[in-house]
Amino acid sequence: MTRRGLRVDGMGLHPPASATTVRVRGGETLLTDGPFAETKEQIGGINILERDSREQAVEAAKSRPWAAIGTIEVRGLL
Repeated sequence: MTRRGLRVDGMGLHPPASATTVRVRGGETLLTDGPFAETKEQIGGINILERDSREQAVEAAKSRPWAAIGTIEVRGLL
């Protein structure tokens, strides 16, 4: 795909079991260890952030509007 000009960039993610899911409901942040994906759910997009720690990444995720209506999964890159 790269040679054909279709792929811009890509990389692996750490396994889903290493994820932290972030949801904000009623102003309260709900953190869950592990992936959120079930067969009925879909990934709607990806954002790559450069942070010094998982905690900083979770703080950034909490501030996104999507956290209040959906779920954000925080995972490290390989």
